[in-house]
Amino acid sequence: MTEEVNSKEDASNNLSRRQWLLRLGEMVALVGVSGIVPDPEALLRLPHPTRSSEGGNTASSAIQLPPGLYDPSEVHLVHALAAAKFTPPPGSQTDYIDPKAPYRLQFFSPEQFRVISRFIGILLGNVDPGALTQTANWLDLYLHSSAEVRDAAQHLDPLHRILAVQFYGEDEVRELETFDPATVVREGLKSLHELSVQQHGKSFLDLGQTEQTQLVESTATAAPDSTRKKFFEVLRRETMHGYYTSAKGLEDLDYQGNAFYTECPGCEGKS
Repeated sequence: MTEEVNSKEDASNNLSRRQWLLRLGEMVALVGVSGIVPDPEALLRLPHPTRSSEGGNTASSAIQLPPGLYDPSEVHLVHALAAAKFTPPPGSQTDYIDPKAPYRLQFFSPEQFRVISRFIGILLGNVDPGALTQTANWLDLYLHSSAEVRDAAQHLDPLHRILAVQFYGEDEVRELETFDPATVVREGLKSLHELSVQQHGKSFLDLGQTEQTQLVESTATAAPDSTRKKFFEVLRRETMHGYYTSAKGLEDLDYQGNAFYTECPGCEGKS
């Protein structure tokens, strides 16, 4: 008889602990989604609502949740996460991107994007077309966000800036605070078009492959402080960054993920 009572008490305690963990999990979800911190003691004192056979709540909770937020339902969560398309409400800080949807240009016009794609295609040589497109898309996103990145760098907390300088170096931090790659690329595209018309009487995209390559090479060897040289340096740097962080670029680098070499390749026998 005593063993039976103890068994019932243990089951009751386990159920209580499970309910407590469920309520705690819901509180964490609420904080993460809404940014509103409820009273933990009040939340944990609430009885867990009973659920219908379809997974929905049949009893409402006493806590006042923000509009649109309710006690979690496993079925509803699955439907939300599995939805093919979700439109966030106006003013949301988070957007949902369909990875299968076509990429939408953020910085370049369609014609500028074709020029940039051809330019970086010459820089990279014969590479996978998909990786080339991903690299061009990366460049578009990088330039689109550059103004906000620069503004954020200029308004760093002084202690955070000290930490960034110690980690990245003063030159790297100063570049983030002052460099305007978007303007450099806009002016560079204009200069490239003018040079193409001046030398060949055609726009860059209307030139043959040999003529396009010659223009890219002349841009690479332009005067250090010239518009075209700065344009080339931005494209060269971000093209390397974009390509070698794409799936194909990582494959070219023989990137192994969570692995390391026991000794540096190519350094065998060297002190």
